[in-house]
Amino acid sequence: MAGFPEGFLWGAATAAHQVEGNNLNSDLWVLEHVKPTLFVEPSLDACDHYSRFAKDIRLLASLGLNTYRFSIEWARIEPERGCFSRAVLDHYRRVLAACHETDVTPMVTLYHFSSPRWFAGLGGWENPLAGDLFVRYAERASRHLGDLISYATTFNEPNLPMLLGWVADLGVSLLTVRSMRNHAARAIGSDRFGCFFLGDAEKLQDHMIAAHHRARAAMKSGPRAFPVGVSLALQDEQMDGPKSQRDRKRAEAYEPWLEAAGASDFLGIQTYTRQRVGKSKDLPPESDVELTQMGYEFWPEALEACIRYAAGRVPVPIYVTENGVATEDDERRIEYIRRALAGVGNCLADGIDVRGYIHWSLMDNFEWIMGYRPKFGLVAVNRETQERAVKPSGRYLGWIARRNAMPEPAGK
Repeated sequence: MAGFPEGFLWGAATAAHQVEGNNLNSDLWVLEHVKPTLFVEPSLDACDHYSRFAKDIRLLASLGLNTYRFSIEWARIEPERGCFSRAVLDHYRRVLAACHETDVTPMVTLYHFSSPRWFAGLGGWENPLAGDLFVRYAERASRHLGDLISYATTFNEPNLPMLLGWVADLGVSLLTVRSMRNHAARAIGSDRFGCFFLGDAEKLQDHMIAAHHRARAAMKSGPRAFPVGVSLALQDEQMDGPKSQRDRKRAEAYEPWLEAAGASDFLGIQTYTRQRVGKSKDLPPESDVELTQMGYEFWPEALEACIRYAAGRVPVPIYVTENGVATEDDERRIEYIRRALAGVGNCLADGIDVRGYIHWSLMDNFEWIMGYRPKFGLVAVNRETQERAVKPSGRYLGWIARRNAMPEPAGK
């Protein structure tokens, strides 16, 4: 068997809004319930992870995984501007304690796309005060939770708005987007509604990069100086047009945040597929390729390419903080994991400092505007009973994690 380094992190990930349920004070909850909306259905109870977290963490550990990446929810912790909930902070202490009780390393994300509705009413990340508000939240969370946190990321895929700017057709009506935002603003009694997914990408990027550095400093000055990084969305960018276009896309969507990551403690890489870059925008997948439920090309080899690209630009350790596939066919998930991890092994063999693989996701959950149809989980969730059922892919990844090694190919 091909081995991985001692101390390698093997894990699965979730995000608060996608699994906790009833995130009533968040901007996304508002957007899910106005009409018109881009969301095919509301999140509602989600996976009820807010009350079932202890069992879910024990389930993760029982698979053989040693790391749980999850987000804490700003909208729960600070439901009104300047009003922090001690009860919610204590809840997240219990989540962290449940990790330690099962010998699971907790990696905490402070911001995974969702914001408090009051923050959206101020204009969200487009407001020049946004950084101050986020840093205050980061400092408060770190002071209350930091002694139990092992790793943290400030933001999840903060470069995504810049990346979406390269998509030729997002498949959404700008009129619907505008109407949805206007109705959301009225719903919270404001004249504006700033959402991470819908804002001015360049303005968001400037404000969030500055906030990342300041929040990282605030978190590291707390009760425990744990490593703080940032997780970025990366694609295996392949040229179907001029090389200059691919380089321009990288310069816009990746390089500013890679520079920020290079001044941090680590970089989290989040990769799902490859992308063909055309003469002006991204091109859709070719007609004869296998597609996932997200409409992505099934391309596990993207992970190796993205690790190599990022490693050439950042002088810090790399963790794969998300990698997975949306499919009802769990055999294809197993194949995806096998090929993706083979790529990680190739990178390690070449001396690249990769220190962990965290799968997306632990369980089937709420996949943003697409609702509950896409299935990313290692664990299935019955939407009526909330019963969990481990898939063969969960056992497969757990088998690898327990042995810290890949099985030999058949025939060897």
